Amino acid sequence: MSGVSKITGRMLVERWGIGARHALYRENGAWYHPLERFPGALCDGGGYTLFATREALETCPGVFVGKGGNWLSIPGGIASLPGYVRRAHPKG
Repeated sequence: MSGVSKITGRMLVERWGIGARHALYRENGAWYHPLERFPGALCDGGGYTLFATREALETCPGVFVGKGGNWLSIPGGIASLPGYVRRAHPKG
């Protein structure tokens, strides 16, 4: 896979101009490690959702915090969350 760059949340903060201190990327937008700094963003292949605070993330309808707070599950994907911002796919 020489020459192929890995998509990261940090890269998308710059590319998409997301005002986040921490961003995580998952192509399908359904499962993430927890955000550690806020504002924080969860990104997928088509956009992102920005959370101003940990409380905003943990109380967002459709976001489920795993046991011990070690993971986040979004069964409908982040595109189903309020405030989702659509962007061009990061590979294109």
